[in-house]
Amino acid sequence: MTLDWIYHRKNCNTCQKAQDFLEAKKIQPGELVDARKVRLSEADALKLAGSADQLYATKGTKLVHFDLHKDKPADETLLSLMIGPSGNLRAPTLRVGKTLLVGFNEEAYEKVLG
Repeated sequence: MTLDWIYHRKNCNTCQKAQDFLEAKKIQPGELVDARKVRLSEADALKLAGSADQLYATKGTKLVHFDLHKDKPADETLLSLMIGPSGNLRAPTLRVGKTLLVGFNEEAYEKVLG
């Protein structure tokens, strides 16, 4: 299992939950991107989604899954799941191969990262 990269923000509760999960599973990201220093815009988010086959996004307590290879939703739907109130990519976001995990949901992390 290779975790390509994680986009996170220090002092973020959700990012800390993701980090704790990764540490418990002894998973090291290939690249750690600080969301406070590197801003990823809507265009960046769509490009990222375009390179993925699967998307798991957590919005509140709801988990949404899309098979982007078979049934890609409209850009507006993707952006509503991937972009936060700041207008940038939500943190944490993880890329594992061709799968994106946006937000933290233990069930989705367990499924993808085992």
